[in-house]
Amino acid sequence: MREEKFHIYLNDDEYSRMIQSLIRLKNSLISQGRYTDGVDDVLCKVMLAKKRKLKIKYI
Repeated sequence: MREEKFHIYLNDDEYSRMIQSLIRLKNSLISQGRYTDGVDDVLCKVMLAKKRKLKIKYI
C-alpha cells in the first residue's frame, strides 16, 4: 500500500512560525531527556521542501 502524501502551502510568516515551533519542541524534548528523532525528521522535511509561488485569485 502506498503512503499518503500531503501538501501544505504556507506563506513566509507561517513557514517561519512552523520552524520556530519545531525548534522549540525539540529543545523542550531535549530538556526532558526524551528522544527527538520524530521532530528531527519533520524539521528536515520542512527545511528541504520545494518552495513554490502561487497566485491567489479572490472572487
